[in-house]
Parts: sequence; structure tokens; C-alpha cells
Amino acid sequence: MKNIPECSEEHKLFLKKRKKRQILIWALRIGILVVLLGFWELSTQLGWTDPFLTSSPSRIFKTIGSLYKEGTLFYHIGVTLLETVVGFIVAVVLGCAIALAFWWSDFLHRILEPYIVVLNALPKIALGPLIIIWFGTGSKAIIFMTIVVGLIVVIMTMLSAFLETDPGKILLLRSMGASKFQILRKLVIPSSLPAFISMLKVAVGMAWIGSIMGEYLVSRAGLGYLIVYGGQVFKLDLVMSATVILCLLAAAMYFLVVLVEKILVKNANR
Repeated sequence: MKNIPECSEEHKLFLKKRKKRQILIWALRIGILVVLLGFWELSTQLGWTDPFLTSSPSRIFKTIGSLYKEGTLFYHIGVTLLETVVGFIVAVVLGCAIALAFWWSDFLHRILEPYIVVLNALPKIALGPLIIIWFGTGSKAIIFMTIVVGLIVVIMTMLSAFLETDPGKILLLRSMGASKFQILRKLVIPSSLPAFISMLKVAVGMAWIGSIMGEYLVSRAGLGYLIVYGGQVFKLDLVMSATVILCLLAAAMYFLVVLVEKILVKNANR
């Protein structure tokens, strides 16, 4: 078995400094959150703000506890999470496939590009009545709304990344007899990895926007439904509680994408 050389002292010092910096960053993140929540709670306790209008961390905690005791908390979370994740996955897969088709066929790209631009500029909420007629008032309509909101972003981001591949490298591979598929697999897709990661981070936010927008229109369950219902009956604690849960779920999904980024970058550097 070959002996693995130990890290130099300079490299160990660098790793130690980077670890300390990461700990400091996380400490500051958590500290800022604690200060904001503490000030929010204190402002309501001292009467600086009206808790009926702004709610408070303690009231939000109690409301979430009440939803849990009623047995509806995880039901509403599950409904929204399922709609968001399914819409996100379909939008990413379908968007990347369409972007690849446009890269593969410039003729197809030139024909359909104006339609993509128009769909991107169209306010997606305007499609609400049509989506309700087509898919009814269930989860299918919400998932479709989620797909529509994220799809165009995925297509345009990935197509730009594919088209920005170094033409000199493409010419070199062609001169060596590489087929178009080989160029795609060996050069275009690997060089588009940073754009793919950035697209995933944006698509996560678009997926949540699409699912909540859909729930505003047609839902009978989910976190968006709780926000709409809470606003209608002036239960602002319920509105803020659902919003906080949404923030936590969106953050968790974002960190999953960051984890995927680390895995892909690690495999790409092997």
C-alpha cells in the first residue's frame, strides 16, 4: 500500500483558518436571527407594535403547536411540499431537455425562441383561470402552475450556458472527429455545470413561488391555503406561522441543492 504524504504545516494552517471562518459565519447567521426574533418578541411585549397586526415569535410557536395538536400541521406541509417538489423536478428535467434540443437544433431554436420570450414575459397569474378549467381545483392545477413558473427560467438559463461553450474547444473536438453527441457529453454538459447549479438555486425559489401562487388560486389544503384562510378571517398568527414554515422549508430545500452542488463539484474534480 502506497504511503500517503501528510499535509504541510501551511496547508493545515489554511484549513484551520477556513474552519474558524466557517464557524464565525454560522455564529453570525444564528446571532442575527436570534437578535431579530428577540427584538420582534420584545417589541410586542412592551407594546411598541400591535401583536394582532404583527404577531410575535411566541404566538407563532403556540399556533404551530395548535396545528400539530389538531393533526393538520404535517398534512398541510406535506401537500405543499409534494406540489413544490414534483413541480420543481418536472420543470428542471423538462427545461433541461428542451434547452438541449434547442442547442442540438439551431433551426428549432430559431423557430421557437419568440414563443419562449413571450411566455417568459407573460404574467403567470393570468393563466390561473385557464389552469382551473383545464385541471380543476386540485393538486394537478397547482403542480402545473409550479412547472409553468419555473420552466422558462430553466430553459433560458441552461440554453445560454450551452451556447456559451468555448467555440474553440468545440472546433478542436470536431477536428479530432468527435460526433455532436460526444461534444455534448464530453464538453458542453461538463462546462455547463456551474450554470446548472445556479439554475437549481433559482429554480428552488421559483418552485415555491409557483406552488404558493397556485394554492392562492385553487387550493383546499396546504400552506398557501392557510395563509389565504388566515387573512380572510383575520387570524394573522396563522398567516405568520404558515409563512415561517414556508421559510424553513424553502431554506431546507436550498441547502439540499447546496449539498448536491458539493457532490457534483467533488465528482467533477476527480
